Amino acid sequence: MWKCPRCGRTFRNENQQHYCGRSPETIDEYIAEQPEEIQPVLEQTRAVLREALPDCQEKISWSMPTYWKKRNIIHFAAQKAHLGIYPGLEAVEAFADRLTGYKTTKGAIQFPYKKEIPYGLISEIARWAYQHNI
Repeated sequence: MWKCPRCGRTFRNENQQHYCGRSPETIDEYIAEQPEEIQPVLEQTRAVLREALPDCQEKISWSMPTYWKKRNIIHFAAQKAHLGIYPGLEAVEAFADRLTGYKTTKGAIQFPYKKEIPYGLISEIARWAYQHNI
């Protein structure tokens, strides 16, 4: 067992990645807390998701910006080296042929900051997740 020296939480894995502290209350607050060089990527991601999902509510869920309508549709989050998009397993599987250049895990997609962020693809994935998850 490993105990985080910052927040005191205990984890099975040593140096387990997690969020210390309180969750931000708004997406504006979430973005403002991120490194300055990442903030434009987050703002653009938010704008793309707002346009793709105009009927969805913006909120913080699992300490991440989330688009919600009766349930979570998609989340996004700033990671150290990539933008994480969390549309769920079914969406990742549906777009697998277009995600071959990116690392994917169960329900998550990693878009490295060093590459151009494919905002059009993010928009398509968000619309797909909305249509298939309600």
